[in-house]
Amino acid sequence: MSSISSLKPGQNITCEVTKVPSNEDAQQTIEKLMRKDINHKRSLRKAQLKRAQRINIYNRGNRDWVSREKPARVVRVTKGAKWSMVFTPDLMGEMRNVEKYIKIG
Repeated sequence: MSSISSLKPGQNITCEVTKVPSNEDAQQTIEKLMRKDINHKRSLRKAQLKRAQRINIYNRGNRDWVSREKPARVVRVTKGAKWSMVFTPDLMGEMRNVEKYIKIG
């Protein structure tokens, strides 16, 4: 387990959820970090394109209205969930906020 202060910008890191946080803010922060994974980014991008193709436009009062699909939750904060990402200095504060819930390897 490496300390957050010893990480270098551009370094590839692997993180694992060791404990699921009870507060919603920490869960959302971990989800945000998990979305930095290249595979999760790819899934989110594909889902966004599919939603744009399946958009529902209908007429209401002689105007076009758009009914948008709810986006899928690609990442879930569960104990043992792992992801890889490139470390950047702007993530340091967020990682410090949730470091008691994640293990950096």
